[in-house]
Amino acid sequence: MKFDRRNFLKSSIAGSAAIVIGGCNSFASAGSKDNNSSKDVKLNISFQEGTAPGANLNEKFDFMEEHGVVGFEPHGKPLLERKSEYIEALRGRDIKMSAVCAGFDGFILSTDPEIRKQCIDSMTQLIIAAGEVGSTGVIIVPAFNHQVPVMPHTQETRDFLCEQFDEMGTLAHQHGTTVILEPLNRKEAFYLRQVADAASICRDINNPGVTLLGDFWHMTWEETSDYAAFISAGKHLQHVHMASRKRRSMPGEDGEADYYVDGFKALKKLGYDKYVSFECGSQGDREVVVPAALELLRKQWEEA
Repeated sequence: MKFDRRNFLKSSIAGSAAIVIGGCNSFASAGSKDNNSSKDVKLNISFQEGTAPGANLNEKFDFMEEHGVVGFEPHGKPLLERKSEYIEALRGRDIKMSAVCAGFDGFILSTDPEIRKQCIDSMTQLIIAAGEVGSTGVIIVPAFNHQVPVMPHTQETRDFLCEQFDEMGTLAHQHGTTVILEPLNRKEAFYLRQVADAASICRDINNPGVTLLGDFWHMTWEETSDYAAFISAGKHLQHVHMASRKRRSMPGEDGEADYYVDGFKALKKLGYDKYVSFECGSQGDREVVVPAALELLRKQWEEA
């Protein structure tokens, strides 16, 4: 039989295209729930302690309950110091602990073994405390730009990071919580800047105690698509941070720039049922701008 190179190439290209299309569809559906039920996914909003107006913790929680906020994201160091206070203030309320926002000492990518040990020891404390209060996980950043000397951005560094996170994740899983990797924008961190990078680490580790978050503020500078970023996270997405997209203020305070619908569409596609937590400042009176931000997010969630 005569070999027809042109027809062979045509059939090969067509076959490859079919595989790519099928693969993309399979990837998009992996970790997502029934598309027909995506409209029923609930928006669970969380606040950090400084978000709500109020002179004390109970006044802040009263405000949060009045406005339908169901999650509380403490910083790590106050959690260790005020754990009993938080537990008592939340007793009988419709508010649960969401993630614990960092609070660790040192950094895991330090070239100094003592500084790495500070990170591991403090993360151990935070993970145990997170489990005790029913938190969804402890947020960690591998290294900020100002933290030096730091390991180079190499495959060996990534392998080391996976080993460390795997150990932390195992401890977290034993305590009913997780470690949450946070990608930052390039002005804050040189390592781990995109959601897909964090997702690839989670997939390689393959430990239920190792998860990630997506932060709309950092994603503004690092992602070309909110939708694609969240879809890349898939089942590993454990937390979402929220802020306005120019000044990191309350959603809505930066006007038309504060558009989150594409990202929300992805969260609904994934059946994301965890927390969307405010991590932001405020330009105006919190009694006014916080309720306005909540209204904006709920409206855009419905649009999604």
